Amino acid sequence: MARVQLSLKGRALRFLSMREHSRMELRRKLQRHAEEGDDVEALLDSLEQANWLSQERFSESLIHRRSARFGNSRIMAELQSHGIQGEALQELKAGLAEGETERACEVWRRKFGTVAQDAEQRNKQMRFLMQRGFSQRAVQVALKGLDPDDDQ
Repeated sequence: MARVQLSLKGRALRFLSMREHSRMELRRKLQRHAEEGDDVEALLDSLEQANWLSQERFSESLIHRRSARFGNSRIMAELQSHGIQGEALQELKAGLAEGETERACEVWRRKFGTVAQDAEQRNKQMRFLMQRGFSQRAVQVALKGLDPDDDQ
């Protein structure tokens, strides 16, 4: 049985039906299948006009998937690698900054759960959170093992 060859638009819709894609990511995937005469940029423009391709939805989706495990700097770097820039990136950064300390505490609690007893354990915990992209301020609060919502 012969396999049906999808059009470029069909491929784009199939990719978008699986999950949100950034414009840059979808362009890269479609250019592998583009034949001579195919205008990938025009297709991407039409998908954006029809609201099937949205940088805002992609950004929200990526943040939702990553925020439970990673810090602001790692999420921002990933957004930038997908071509999100300028004012939109700054707005997303401001929104992420609000809950970073709580997210760092939750990641620390899931991984370690107890306050480090010596410098070696503390350094290990600190490296883990820093590699996840959390700020130093959030890491310091998390390493104390305190609930950031508690008033002291």
